[in-house]
Amino acid sequence: MTGLLPVDKPAGPTSHDIVAQVRRALGIRRVGHAGTLDPFASGLLLVCVGSTTRLVEYLHDLDKCYEAEALLGVTTDSDDLDGEVVARSPRWEQVDEAAVTRALESQLGNRLQQPPVFSAKKVHGEAAHRKARRGESVDLAAVPVMIHEVELLSFELPSVRFRVRCGTGTYIRAIARDLGESLGCGAHLTSLRRTSIGPFQVDEALPGDDLAARADVSEHLLSPMEAVRHLPVMEIDDDMERRLRMGQRVELPGEDADVAAEGRATSMAEAVAGGDLDGGGVVHAIVRGSLLVGVGTMEGDRLRPRKILPLEDEV
Repeated sequence: MTGLLPVDKPAGPTSHDIVAQVRRALGIRRVGHAGTLDPFASGLLLVCVGSTTRLVEYLHDLDKCYEAEALLGVTTDSDDLDGEVVARSPRWEQVDEAAVTRALESQLGNRLQQPPVFSAKKVHGEAAHRKARRGESVDLAAVPVMIHEVELLSFELPSVRFRVRCGTGTYIRAIARDLGESLGCGAHLTSLRRTSIGPFQVDEALPGDDLAARADVSEHLLSPMEAVRHLPVMEIDDDMERRLRMGQRVELPGEDADVAAEGRATSMAEAVAGGDLDGGGVVHAIVRGSLLVGVGTMEGDRLRPRKILPLEDEV
């Protein structure tokens, strides 16, 4: 059994809890997800089953969209509602809608973002949040992130709601924290919902309430092909598949090589921005007919296999 299962995670359970429920529902151990949601957050979680877990890395770097709510005037040590309050300020009363919009838009584009102390970032091999909970000082370096779009959805002081489309590795908690700092009153994240990951929408996901008790979870599995539908496609024949499964690089016929080269040229900027580069080449989904054989990269006129899926458990 293999495939992709988009799940609408409710607020409360961890992402690992959802994975555990899918394991019980399907009776299969090999299950993972392609991007953590904090327990208090809800929304789209992409769960990979069976050999589709090998494709997680090609889902992880997709852009994500969120709808979030922040409370102005209250700062917490975790930058969200689960943390301890460390500061309060009445200055939120002087904030107007235009100031919030400007503060949000100032975070657009490529920028360095300071990760929250309570995060999974590693410090000397240990998650930062573990050190922080022991009361140890944690110094995290700012990391580059991409925030493509941000939009103020509602302004009802002291709360504001906003929508964000961002690249991988962006902390929405940090956006709320930085919003409060820009406004001079502090803020923290009070709700978060992930509405999309790349082409996948939460409206099309399986509700995540009590998954373990459902008998129809397997009916909602998408083909492994869906997990890489955002990648350019390289079609191959039977002989090429055989050689790729042996780990060999495959030389493409002239016309196919030209198409791949053209795709490489037109896709390079997008691939760099989205992280879809592997060993210097644009990543391609390798297909034979309707079957996803795996994922590979173009090296000149040769197709190099990166991840080849087994035949026996294809949906």
